[in-house]
Amino acid sequence: MLEGAKLIGAGAATIALAGAAVGIGNVFSSLIHSVARNPSLAKKLFGYAILGFALTEAIALFALMMAFLILFVF
Repeated sequence: MLEGAKLIGAGAATIALAGAAVGIGNVFSSLIHSVARNPSLAKKLFGYAILGFALTEAIALFALMMAFLILFVF
């Protein structure tokens, strides 16, 4: 019973990974649109896009960490 609950909890915790994937897609989609509108700002916008990617990926890693904690610690 407890093992099944752990698997369900870990599965529910990994739903955030799908949201992070959508967020990363949104960051780079916005970068493409922004560079298409104003190519002279491409270098500056790319720096902002990498920052957005890193922050979104950090959220995904926190979600993955929570799933592993649920599976292997509790």
